[in-house]
Amino acid sequence: MPELTPELRDAYQKLFDSCMPHDNAYWKAALDHAVQRICKYEMRYSAVGISIGVPWQWIGAIHIMESDGNFACHLHNGDPLTARTVRPPVGRPIQGDPPFYWHTSALDALVMRGLMGKQWDIPTMLYEAERWNGFGYMNRGLNSPYLWSGSQHYTKGKYAKDFVWDPDATSKQVGVGVILKELLPLRPVGEAEVVT
Repeated sequence: MPELTPELRDAYQKLFDSCMPHDNAYWKAALDHAVQRICKYEMRYSAVGISIGVPWQWIGAIHIMESDGNFACHLHNGDPLTARTVRPPVGRPIQGDPPFYWHTSALDALVMRGLMGKQWDIPTMLYEAERWNGFGYMNRGLNSPYLWSGSQHYTKGKYAKDFVWDPDATSKQVGVGVILKELLPLRPVGEAEVVT
């Protein structure tokens, strides 16, 4: 797993600064849907994030990617809350019995990934989002659609499912970086959400 070096931080920041969401009806609607849904549930994301110092905006963007913001699904990977996760990470949450509350499962997902105690700037948000999904794209020298789909930074190539690469597949989801580019000017990360 790559470390968040100064060079990688700079690369993430440059991608974010230059990110231009696609200007067509499909991508505009997808981005509007994502941003509006995250803002609608700000309080639910805040209730999880503020307790461990993770920005609610970032949690919301991950939730969109994993389950289109469905609160009946695990934040870990979008599996239903009626059972422990069956896709990686398998068997989460370890504690408690299903069905799980979304809040409980979301805390488990964030804590198991060691996201407390971070300084949440743009490069950290993008790095942690890519780490959440995996560095397979970076290992191929590609920008991850998990971050950049719906912008000029991504065209094609996708893991059709875990560990199955399709060079011609394209993502139809708006990526985390694109969502944050639109969302953060509307709802900036506050000091209470930044762990020092």
